[in-house]
Amino acid sequence: MASEQLRKDLLAEYFKVYEAVMEFDKRLLTVKGWGVTLSLAALAWGFEKGHYGLFLVGALSGAGFWAIEAVFKRYQMRAYVRMREIEVVCYELFAEPGTNGSKVSAPQIDWYWFQAQSYFRGERTGPLPAPQRFQKMRRYGLTWLYGGVMFPHVISVLAGVILFFLSHGGYLAIKEI
Repeated sequence: MASEQLRKDLLAEYFKVYEAVMEFDKRLLTVKGWGVTLSLAALAWGFEKGHYGLFLVGALSGAGFWAIEAVFKRYQMRAYVRMREIEVVCYELFAEPGTNGSKVSAPQIDWYWFQAQSYFRGERTGPLPAPQRFQKMRRYGLTWLYGGVMFPHVISVLAGVILFFLSHGGYLAIKEI
């Protein structure tokens, strides 16, 4: 009876953590939307007003929102550790026999996401292996370089910097007013 209550508590916590991860996705989309809107608006105003300083504003705006998104993504990723831990504990305590001598357990959302690439490449077939705890996330410090984080911010940053230097160097017909 106590183990059934533990399982219910773990599943309740798991899905609360999962909801928090999904809420971060909504926030990240909002940050991305504001970042793109403000950066591109500054670039457009630079052309409209003939003021090349606005290109730099667009680049700095893009860089700022890129940094905010990277920080939010790191906060979101911290929840993955608890999700994985719950998956491992549920597997260790509550797994049931499956086919071919494998064991079946739920939940495994994070573990499946981690394993999906090897299945897509054809490197793995059959049931999921037993979930494992996080050891070390090598690329955690490079979160700002993840494709889903840096795009489209990197485009507005590069465009703003390039346009600024081209205009400042006289290669574009933009004059400082």
